[in-house]
Amino acid sequence: MKKIDLMYQTMLAELGQRSLDAAWSMDFPHGRFTPVTVKQRRYWYFDIPDGSGGRTRRYVGSADDPEIAARVEAFKAEKDDFRARRRMVSTLTREGGMVAPDRMSGDIIEALAAGGLFRLRAVLIGTVAYQTYAGILAVRLPGSTLMTGDTDVAQDHAISHEVEDSLPPILDLLHQVDQSFRPIPHRSGAAASSSFANRQGYKIEFLTSNRGPDEYLDHPTKMPALGGASADPLRFLDFLIRDPVRTVMLHKSGIPVTVPDPSRYAVHKLIVASRRYTDGINALKRDKDIRQAGTLFAALAETRRSSELALAYIEAWERGPGWQQAIKAGAAMLDALGKRSLIEALSTGFREVGEEKPLPV
Repeated sequence: MKKIDLMYQTMLAELGQRSLDAAWSMDFPHGRFTPVTVKQRRYWYFDIPDGSGGRTRRYVGSADDPEIAARVEAFKAEKDDFRARRRMVSTLTREGGMVAPDRMSGDIIEALAAGGLFRLRAVLIGTVAYQTYAGILAVRLPGSTLMTGDTDVAQDHAISHEVEDSLPPILDLLHQVDQSFRPIPHRSGAAASSSFANRQGYKIEFLTSNRGPDEYLDHPTKMPALGGASADPLRFLDFLIRDPVRTVMLHKSGIPVTVPDPSRYAVHKLIVASRRYTDGINALKRDKDIRQAGTLFAALAETRRSSELALAYIEAWERGPGWQQAIKAGAAMLDALGKRSLIEALSTGFREVGEEKPLPV
């Protein structure tokens, strides 16, 4: 695979840091940080005066997170440098071989991020997240794996209940981008909505993990932190969104986002592909899942991240026969190059971590 030059990798890292600084300044323009103890754990909150002698409290994060602690200390010193960051985004996409989202996806994620989506520990998943792996892995991704017409967001159910904060009303945020966004009636007939679409059919869907019986899969779950949106529970999703990584989406001046670890994403795509129907739009989605997984296996092997893939694979494999069957079925759909890349990466990774599991192909 063609690698991205070190100069552009360095520029992306700088852009990510500066975009995160700017996002914090935007999230917390006036007020003060306040430590709060909840269930014997300390968290940072931000108190904003409401102009009437009261205050609004917003969740920031764990006091044990050294990055958050450092940002609290440096809060007053952070400054926005919008124009310089926008030039950096242009350079990275036009010259560096990195990927920008389509305008609709970028604008939606920008609005949600400004509303606090990633501060509230949601994770961007799906193809829009996959596009960021060009920068994370420093490789050029093939165009056939990059196209999308929707945005998928996941949040852990427990986190949504525990942060004691929320996005503004989700439709208000979406209407900042396109007034035609409306809730999609849920297939179960429930009044709650977990997905929204505009007049052109662009869709945003909210998801959460399900570890219980499959009977819960057709019922939307209330998510207090998502501004009135519910989320569809999905099996295997907890594996995908565990230990996510921070990066920057190359839209406008850069948007700090949180995405799944690319190794987890690749293994998860095998599982998802094995469970899709084989007709119509599902067949197309399944084929894209497999192409993305194969591309990531090759990229992980090429960039010496085989041990990361091996650890993710081992974790999934050890979850039991149902997971193993799904991984095998997905791996069987890979083309010859994808299978070879998977075998090479896992074999190398097993040696590096000193563990071994059966290969899926």
